[in-house]
Amino acid sequence: MTVSTDSPTGDLSKAQLAHHWIRSRISDGTFSPGYRLVLGQIARELDVSAVPVREAIRLLEAEGLVTFERNIGAQVAMLDATEYVHTMQTLSLVEGYATALSAPVLDADTLERARQINAEMADCLGHFDPVSFTRLNLEFHSTLFEACPNPHLLDLVHRGWSRLSALRDSIFSFVPGRAHESVAEHTALLDLIENGADPLQVELAARNHRLGTLDAFLARQNTPAR
Repeated sequence: MTVSTDSPTGDLSKAQLAHHWIRSRISDGTFSPGYRLVLGQIARELDVSAVPVREAIRLLEAEGLVTFERNIGAQVAMLDATEYVHTMQTLSLVEGYATALSAPVLDADTLERARQINAEMADCLGHFDPVSFTRLNLEFHSTLFEACPNPHLLDLVHRGWSRLSALRDSIFSFVPGRAHESVAEHTALLDLIENGADPLQVELAARNHRLGTLDAFLARQNTPAR
């Protein structure tokens, strides 16, 4: 049975079809950073020979989406570590402040919605899906910062999240242990907001939550491979 390549046109070559199929799965996070692309497996999925798949992978390598290493093979390119660090450092500041400014105007229904999203994230932990978890994570934080009354600050927050998306950030696939801590920190942040905590307390909690994910990423980067 031939697997659909989700192609917008039937006029593509087999290599182009393979390229589109792999690229779409990199874009949607199905193939996360570091995912090994096995030619034979993909060829069987698409019901083609390995030749067009090899061509597709070469194209993706030229686009910077795939890397090829001797004795390892083709893998989805890892995050640009420097760009990720800079983005997370900046986002921790602007999102933390935006969340603090939003906190006083968040009503009970909005906070309950945030708790429901966090509960969905907690449910994901047992059968972990990093792509779904990342989507819910953005939804959770958006619920808390979108009410920010400063449009310039909110624009900076949106830009930061867009950069993470461009980096194909499903960081929880790289440091899955961070997901449990993240859910607990979300609960603590909601408790602060619901209890009318000082805005600086809320800002620091939101900022340190973001930096906690960055710290987990850096710790993983500095862990020698076994």
